Order: sequence, then structure tokens, then C-alpha cells
Amino acid sequence: METESNRERHQVTDLHDLTTIAPGQLRVIKRNGTVVPYTDDKITVAISKAFLAVEGTSASASSRIHDTVRRLTDQVTAIFKRRMPSGGVIHIEEIQDQVELALMRTGEHKIARSYVIYREARAQERKRSSGDVLQPHPSIRVTKLDGQLSPLDMGRLQTIIREACEGLAEVDGALIEKESLKNLYDGVAEKDVNTALVMTARTLVEREPNYSQVTARLLMDTLRSEALGVLAIAENATHHEMADLYAKALPVYVAKGIEFELLDPQLQGFDLAKLGAAINHERDQQFTYLGLQTLYDRYFIHKDNVRFELPQIFFMRVAMGLALEEPRKNERAIEFYHLLSSFDYMASTPTLFNAGTLRSQLSSCYLTTVPDDLSGIYGAIHDNAMLSKFAGGLGNDWTPVRALGSYIKGTNGKSQGVVPFLKVVNDTAVAVNQGGKRKGAVCSYLETWHLDIEEFLELRKNTGDDRRRTHDMNTANWIPDLFMKRVFEDGPWTLFSPSDTPDLHDLTGRAFEARYSQYEAQARSGQIKLFKTLPAKDLWRKMLSMLFETGHPWLTFKDPCNLRSPQQHVGVVHSSNLCTEITLNTSQEEIAVCNLGSVNLVNHITDGKLDLAKLERTVHTAVRMLDNVIDINYYSVPQAKNSNLKHRPVGLGIMGFQDALYLQHLPYGSDAAVAFADQSMEAISYFAIQASCDLADERGAYSTFTGSLWSKGILPLDSLDILTEERGNQYIDVDRSQSLDWTPLRERVQKGIRNSNIMAIAPTATIANITGVSQSIEPTYQNLYVKSNLSGEFTVINPYLVHDLKARDLWDPVMVNDLKYFDGSVQQIERIPQDLKDLYATAFEVETKWIVEAASRRQKWIDQSQSLNLYIAGASGKKLDVTYRMAWFRGLKTTYYLRALAATSTEKSTITTGKLNAVSAGGKDSQSQQVAHKTEEFETPAEVPQACSIDNPDCEACQ
Repeated sequence: METESNRERHQVTDLHDLTTIAPGQLRVIKRNGTVVPYTDDKITVAISKAFLAVEGTSASASSRIHDTVRRLTDQVTAIFKRRMPSGGVIHIEEIQDQVELALMRTGEHKIARSYVIYREARAQERKRSSGDVLQPHPSIRVTKLDGQLSPLDMGRLQTIIREACEGLAEVDGALIEKESLKNLYDGVAEKDVNTALVMTARTLVEREPNYSQVTARLLMDTLRSEALGVLAIAENATHHEMADLYAKALPVYVAKGIEFELLDPQLQGFDLAKLGAAINHERDQQFTYLGLQTLYDRYFIHKDNVRFELPQIFFMRVAMGLALEEPRKNERAIEFYHLLSSFDYMASTPTLFNAGTLRSQLSSCYLTTVPDDLSGIYGAIHDNAMLSKFAGGLGNDWTPVRALGSYIKGTNGKSQGVVPFLKVVNDTAVAVNQGGKRKGAVCSYLETWHLDIEEFLELRKNTGDDRRRTHDMNTANWIPDLFMKRVFEDGPWTLFSPSDTPDLHDLTGRAFEARYSQYEAQARSGQIKLFKTLPAKDLWRKMLSMLFETGHPWLTFKDPCNLRSPQQHVGVVHSSNLCTEITLNTSQEEIAVCNLGSVNLVNHITDGKLDLAKLERTVHTAVRMLDNVIDINYYSVPQAKNSNLKHRPVGLGIMGFQDALYLQHLPYGSDAAVAFADQSMEAISYFAIQASCDLADERGAYSTFTGSLWSKGILPLDSLDILTEERGNQYIDVDRSQSLDWTPLRERVQKGIRNSNIMAIAPTATIANITGVSQSIEPTYQNLYVKSNLSGEFTVINPYLVHDLKARDLWDPVMVNDLKYFDGSVQQIERIPQDLKDLYATAFEVETKWIVEAASRRQKWIDQSQSLNLYIAGASGKKLDVTYRMAWFRGLKTTYYLRALAATSTEKSTITTGKLNAVSAGGKDSQSQQVAHKTEEFETPAEVPQACSIDNPDCEACQ
């Protein structure tokens, strides 16, 4: 007797040989890739089973079931005949989809549910029994690397898709398979099969954000094939097979890396079997597509452009690199690995790039002071080049260099001032890129009393003599408190050359004010010839105008950086760094260095609250990792090594602040969000200082500890008293509340601490991408946008918003279209409730005061500073004036980019096009580009440069 499987085999045919099927007949592709004629009897049987499961087999039900089933079967068949009157091929899943729809349309909801459950049960049964048996597709052959053709392995294809969908709600593997097959053809290249899967999955992200993780998991298949091929471990592997293969791959990877002269031979000294056994392959599943693509494109070690790192080996390599000098290095490497691979904390980009390599330049930031002599100036530019070569973001203090028109004794001539040298700095940054991996990045600082300040303000203008413009370099004002007081008081301001007033550079607070007033008196009496006096408000207005028009110079405040510095006993903070979060002393003998890393706040919210116990564990390990960087780091100039080993500063920051608010349902623009900013930073500050004290007990205090604020028991919160006393109580208003008991820690700190500085909040543009969270302390820029890279365009969507809209039955294709039309904003979509509009307000929709208030609460706990972008909708001279005065008044040390929209463009920046802002790899702010209206005395706001761009965060200069 012929079995069903035999009959089915006799019916099977290749699409290239359809002689057994009549012309114009419908055909069905089964799950194993075989093609059979379309018959509706199996549809009838499937629907009947669903009915019988619900209504039973009684005589009364039998007649209704028979008639209904026949009618539904005819409806489904009619659909396909109408679609394909000349015949065609239908996938079995598509037939089952239509059966579900037919049941729903006729109101048979219980039957439809039974049918769905039946389908899922059959799918699970197939998964259990499929294994890795080759299931060739009858019409599609794959071209291997050697040019040979082999059938498309449907079994493996389905396994990869199934693994990609594991544990994720509301994703459809069958849909990915069906749509991917449409994009394949006979002879397709092997690598293009996975590309088709990735492309298909990522088009579904706007339907359901979980498809971003599905896409990443599908991409992992390509990464595994590439890396395992180089390591000769396997031709390819599934996700679950990596549970064993990671341990096998690690020692081979280390050996290969050393052979290729890319990895430090010291890595062979680890117990690689023990470390390999600690690798958790499941953590490959947590990436979003953007995060994994970012790692692959920029971070994984490669030979001849072929990557042989995989995510968990990458994290283990970084962990090993940071544990090289630990006494129990295997245990510490595993501890560091778990912290990194869990995304609870992420090291900065230079550390991720270079840990465990032959040239371990792990530090993020370098700050220098440029002396006032020709050899010193070009020596500083040489230092810039060397530091940039090995991947560091730079901050230069140019205040000591004499102004235009100053007397030069050696030549009996006059100086050309600072600007011509800054042009050289600009071109050096372009010429010397960072390790061949990214552009050089530098920011030059100048104090507000410098006689060249007005020309300095115009360095980024697009008009004027291009020889006196620096289009590729960042600039920042270094503003003393006295200038801000004169602005408030509408007083005069005098500009000097530092060759006439050399001590102003090193003076702060009241001492600066007294000496500056003496120099003003000397200028009035004729003792100082080269000076200029103008109303302080006029210079302030020009500073704001240039900031609005060109995006530069940024506004940073000298006195709070110095008066609150723990290290004021051994030097002066003369500038910040590239991203304005580092505040360390510099001199001709010392180039300040800082090593960065960020706690992922999202992973420390448990049941809607900050998990203090977990946060304490994370911070303690993170501070240890940061301290290790100082000893392992490669220093390309001796002044940097001298400074870093002497003071041992680190910069622990945060990222995912906005996500943490979403998890607690707290709008960014609220008192509750400000309170969370305060409490979360207080906890991190407490644990970080505690961790540094623990390290001091184990390894000793840093060498210049004696005389520091720490040694006097003055913590960051206490240093506000110094600032208030020096500035005057009427010029500062900072909330002083606290929730923890700081007394025991204050007493402990006086006994010794390992690091002169411990906290700084960097932009985290790229590492936030890797971990799939909002960067740093930023509000959401857009809830939905299109990202473009070398692999094409893909949608990035706010998963929290989608989750909340689904919970209220508001997520549908119309909502997706509305979000696209309004550039990711929910404010003008009427059917979204007000509480969700408040929660999902984007950066330009949050009042700037909330950003400043939250930053003020954080700043009281931080011994350095924070990269703080300010967003101003309806920007005008008055708004900018009020915002930056408030920033100073609230005790902020620094600000970063101004992101401004003119008043006439804030309703909808792309209303004329109605298109979603597609963010290109060039990373310009399309909203700023389209503003072309004059607002008060200001013209078009600046295009935001690529560095640390929120909408295209491709900068890795700090993180």
C-alpha cells in the first residue's frame, strides 16, 4: 500500500521541470522546499479540525461545520485564483495566513484561536524534529566562495530564523522566511542569502521594535561564518552551537591575533580554558541591529579587512586587556567580562578599540596648555599630532599666547596673535587622523579677557578670510565669573594681551577679580598700552550670536571648574576637553589625561526603582577597570604619562538616562525627573568615591593626595560652599538636598583615595549605540527616524513608545505613518493621550529649563563636569541669554553644543516635505538646515557638526 509520504514524493517536482503539473495550475511550496499541486482538501481538513476541537462531533454541529468549512475553503481558494489567474506558486504559510483571516472575517473568533494554537503546536513539533537535516530548495541554488553551486539549505535557513526570533514577542519567523525567499534567485551568492534575511527583517522594525534584535541575530550568522572561517573552527554555526564553540574559539583567536601581530602576547598568560568556559553565548542575543553593526564596522579586530572577532570574544579581549596587571587576573578578567557583556557598564571607545592589543592607547581625553613661545607652540602642535595618531580627543588651552599687536622682544616686531596658529591646529587635526579609524578631533579654548577673543569668536564663520577660519576644529570660551557678573551688572569689560597680564591665566575667584581690577586701573592710567574696553553685554551678545550662527565657541565657566576642583592645591584647570566634561589641571610639564566609562542606568532599574545594590556592585568594578587603564595605557608623549601616573584621574559617567525615565514613566520635563537625576547621581558619586577609597586601601592613595580637597574631607557637594563664598551668594542658586549619609564617607576619604578625580559624564554617542540605549543624559532626539550607513537605510524607533501605544491599542500602520510625517514627534497626533505626549516629548519639545535643572542637580555630586547639550525651540536672543545665564547661576561648570530651532520653524521643521528625516552618514541636523528665518538679531542657526551628533552619533572621540 502506498504511504502518504510516498505519494507526496511522487507528486514532488522541480520548478524547472513542471511536466507533471498542468499549465495554469496553482502550486504550493511546502516547508521542506518541495513543490506540489494546489488542492483545497487539506484546507478543508485543517479548518474542520479547528471546528471540531471547539464544537465537538455532535449531530447538531456536524451540518453547520460541513457547510461553513466548505464555504471558507472556497473563499480561500478564490483569493489565490483571483490573484494568480494564470497559475503560480504559493507558500504553505501564506495559505494558512489566509485561512486565519477568513475565520476572523466571518466572525469565527473561537475557531480562529483554535486554528492559531494548532499552527503553533505544529510549528513547535517541526522545530523539535527538524534538527540540521539538509532540506534543499528545489529551485534555488547557492554559489559558494569556490564557485560551486549547491541547493539552498532550507533546514538551516529556518533554524537561523527560528533562533533569531527566540524569546521575542510579536515577531513572525514565517514572514521573514517568505519575504526573504522572494529576494533570492538561482545562483545567489552565499553571503547574499543572509543579506536578504537581514534586509527583510529590518524593514519590519517600524511594525515592531523587536525586529531590530531579530535583524541583529540574523546578522550574527554572517559574523560567525566570517570569524569562525578565519579561526578554522567551523564553516558556519548556529547560535546554540556557539555555547560550545566560543570556548574552543578563544584560544585559537588569541593565537591568531598574536601571529598577526595585532594582540598583546601577554594574553597567552591567561587561563584561556577557564575564560572560555565563562563566556555566555546568550549575550549575543541582546544586541539591536545598530549596536551589532556598529561593533562590526568599527571595533572588531580584522586582518586584511576580514573580522575574526565575535561579540563575546571582543568583550573578553577587552576584559583581559584591562586585567593584565591584576594579581588574580583570570578572576578579574571574568568579572570585567561579565560587566561589559551584560551592558551594565561600557568602557569608552579607545579602551574598546585597543585593550589587549600591541598599542594599548586606552585613554579618551587629553588636555594641554600652549606656552607663549614659538618652539613651545609648535611643540604643542606636535603633541596634538602624536596624541591624535593614537586616538585621543584633544582640548588645548591657548590663553597664554600673546595677542595680535603684542610686542615681540626677540624680533622687535609685533605678534600675529593666536588665530594663525589655530589654523595650523585645524589642519593638523585633519592631516593626522586617529589611528586610521576616525578623524582627528580638537577643541581650542580662550579666556574671555584675551584681546583676540572677538576674532576667536568668528573662527567658524563661513564668510571672511579663510586663512583666519578653522572649519574643522571646535572652539570654546573659558569664562571667568567676573565677566558674568559684569554682564548681570551691565558693566564694562576690558580685553588684554596675556603678555601684559600673565598671572590672570592662573588666578581664579576673588584673587582673579582683584588682579583684573588692578590691570584695568593700569590701562586707564596708561601703564598698559594694548587693551580694549567694551560693554560686557556687547561681548556676551556676540558670544551668543556666534554660538547660534556657527555652533561655536561653546560656553564653559572657569571659576566653578577651579574652585570646586579637588586638585587646586597643585595646579589650575585652564580648559576642558573636546567634549567639555573633563576639568583637570594642565601646565607645560603636565598634559592631563582622562579615562572614561559609563554606567548603563537602564540596567539598574528594577521594578520601577533604582537598584542600589546592583549599582554599587557595578560602580565598584567599573572604577577598578578605569584605574587599571592608567597603568596599562600607552602614552605617546611623556607629559601625559607624568600627569596621569601622578594624579590618576578617571571619569565615570552614565548613559541611558532617558530610558531609565521611560521605565519609571517619568517625563523628562518634570520635577520627578529632576529628582531622579539628583538621586541617581548621588548614589553613583557615593559608590564611586567609596570604590576609590577601597582601591587606596589596596594599592595606595595617589601621590598628590595630601593637600587636596579629599584630604580635607571636602566632597563635591561640600565644594559648593567654596564656590558660593568666592562668587557671592547672590550669584548662585543650587539645590543642596541629599538622601544618603555622607558623614562616614567624608571621614574615610581623609585617609586616602586612589584617584584625584572620579566622575565625568561624556556624550557616549557610540557606546550607547552598542548597548542600544539613549546616549548619556540626552532627551530623546526623535522617536522614529531613518539611519543610513554603508549597508543602506533602516528605521530606528522608540521601543518604549511602541510598547505603550500597543498597550492602549493605538499602534497600527496609521500611527507609523503619522510618526513618520511628524518626524518622530507625538505632539500633533490627536489620538495619543496627553500623558504619553508628555512622556515621549522629544528634545526640542522639552523646555530647556528642565535640562539645566537636571544638570545642576547632577553637577553638585560630580568632581568634574558633564557634556551638556542644550536644546532651544523658538530660539531668540532673549531665550539664549536667559538659558546661559541660568546655566551659570545654577552652578554648571560647562555646556556643550547648542541645538537651536528658530521660532518660525518649531511647529514642524519639515512640514513642506512631509518626509521623515533620513539621517545620512554625513550627520547634519536637517532641522537646523531648514531654518532660514531671522529671529531677533540672529540669522540661521548652525548646522551641527558630525562630532557627537545626536541624530547621527558617529563620533567616538570620547565615547
